[in-house]
Amino acid sequence: MKRTAEFFTKNKIGRIFFEIIFNQLMERSKQISHNNQKLIFSVPNQLNRYRVDSFSIKEPDTLNWIDEMSHEKILWDIGANIGLYSIYAAKKCSKVYCFEPSIFNLELLGRNIFLNNLVDKITIIPLPLTAELVESTMKMTSKDWGGALSSFEKEFGFDGKTIDDVFQFPILGISMSDAVKHLKLLPPDYIKIDVDGIEHIILSGGLNILKGVESILVEINDDFETQAKETQSILEKSGFLLKSKNPADYSAKVGSPTKNTYNQIWLNKNF
Repeated sequence: MKRTAEFFTKNKIGRIFFEIIFNQLMERSKQISHNNQKLIFSVPNQLNRYRVDSFSIKEPDTLNWIDEMSHEKILWDIGANIGLYSIYAAKKCSKVYCFEPSIFNLELLGRNIFLNNLVDKITIIPLPLTAELVESTMKMTSKDWGGALSSFEKEFGFDGKTIDDVFQFPILGISMSDAVKHLKLLPPDYIKIDVDGIEHIILSGGLNILKGVESILVEINDDFETQAKETQSILEKSGFLLKSKNPADYSAKVGSPTKNTYNQIWLNKNF
């Protein structure tokens, strides 16, 4: 792809042609239906087409969890990516906050919100969540639209091993408590966290927020013992009970590096 781009951009006509193709890619979209809900998403590349095509089968537990939400509730989607589940949840909830710091995903997230006429129900927070207010670095393992497996502030990724990043940029990180106190966000009734490694750190920065949360869906890699143990400890001390634990990706092939990654659903016993 890089060589093709270099070839076409060597002269004016090539540059114009390349820009036309690029713009056409960004305008491509695909409509799907799940549980009688029509959804439309931008599909500029194969990765996003895969995400959309596998919507109903990749994470059925996540979709079922969203289906149980009532209309007056508020969801925080932490690690929203291109907004697949935020879009679906916004059809159910009164408000969704999308936390997504990737500069490569933000345009698609915005496009998808607009395509689904949900500008009044979804708010983008283009900052990473962490334990406290801090200025640090976002490390990306991919520059693709819709890419994942990034890390903020820390050197490790989803499996606890050193992250092999290909791109970095400086950004401010905030805690869940900061988001409510300083950004004046509405506290969540539901929280979905999928940030590929620092889930436990994010939870540690919102202990006062967790008290008012009814249910949490968090992605945990059992091979990353620190993440798994600290997440369990924080949630249990905050009054949550583990309801279910199922594969995070039902479409993952045998031998996938994420084979021991699970979506855990926790319920607050005080509700």
